[in-house]
Amino acid sequence: MTVEKSPEDYWQANDHPRWNQSVYFNFYDPAQRIGCFIRVGILENLGETNSWFVFFRDGKPLFNRTNMNLPYAATRLGLGDGLEVAGMRLRSIEPLSKAHITFDERDFKVDLTWDAILPMQDAIHLSDAGAEDAFAKEIAHIHMEGTCRVTGTITLADGETIAIDGKGFRDIAVGPRNWDFLRHYRLAWPIFDNGLSIVSTHGISTNGDDAYIKMVGKGGKWIGVTAIEDRNIYEADGMTLKGMDWRVTDADGDVHAFTARRLYCWTFPLDTFALTEHMMEYTLADGTKGYGLGECGFRFPWAGNGED
Repeated sequence: MTVEKSPEDYWQANDHPRWNQSVYFNFYDPAQRIGCFIRVGILENLGETNSWFVFFRDGKPLFNRTNMNLPYAATRLGLGDGLEVAGMRLRSIEPLSKAHITFDERDFKVDLTWDAILPMQDAIHLSDAGAEDAFAKEIAHIHMEGTCRVTGTITLADGETIAIDGKGFRDIAVGPRNWDFLRHYRLAWPIFDNGLSIVSTHGISTNGDDAYIKMVGKGGKWIGVTAIEDRNIYEADGMTLKGMDWRVTDADGDVHAFTARRLYCWTFPLDTFALTEHMMEYTLADGTKGYGLGECGFRFPWAGNGED
């Protein structure tokens, strides 16, 4: 899909009932052992908005506000004063490069900035799977990801103010968001201490087709991926990640083998689908550490986790 304008702006919905515009932000600060998952999804044709605002420390919840069926939000990240949803204010400071998120209530306050490390790249386009690919057709026409340095402060109800200096991903999506098209998917988005970043998502559609969103960030740019070997290790519930053992081969022929262990998990319900959102500590084969998202999606009634 040709990007005719910034995905941070308003894009008029087509006739897909689940037309979506969404923004997503995460980070982890290993020094403070604090991280977050933030998302706003706007479903114009359904007249709905959903939002996540989840923070954690030392593997335990710090603050959680999740709203899965709010009224429609007419604003967008890059328009005017940005998005104001469920107490959050999200604004684009520099298009596709810097974003600012604030939250100011009695029990929890946030003032954080996501500043690009690697530029945002449309991973759907770079994955080059064609218009009939399950992700491109039913999950997003545009799905831009980028890595960021995340700085600012978090203030707790007791007055403790915590300085944040971590790293995280952000993404912006435009197009359908039809979870009913997926049986299962799994995702690894590590940011390693040596500068390597990976976007690796494997989906299985309800008709059994495999689909991928995939790219590797190195040398200051994003390049394509030629192969993904993904194995998840689940807890007894079959939905919570215990660990990961993946291999990603990039377009230069470099193989990036890594394992991961869970630092935190939260579940987001979507009626007949659910996401388990994990912050993971990643380790490359040479011992290099990194942190980032590990995410899984599951269809109900239970349709499997890709390993069962």
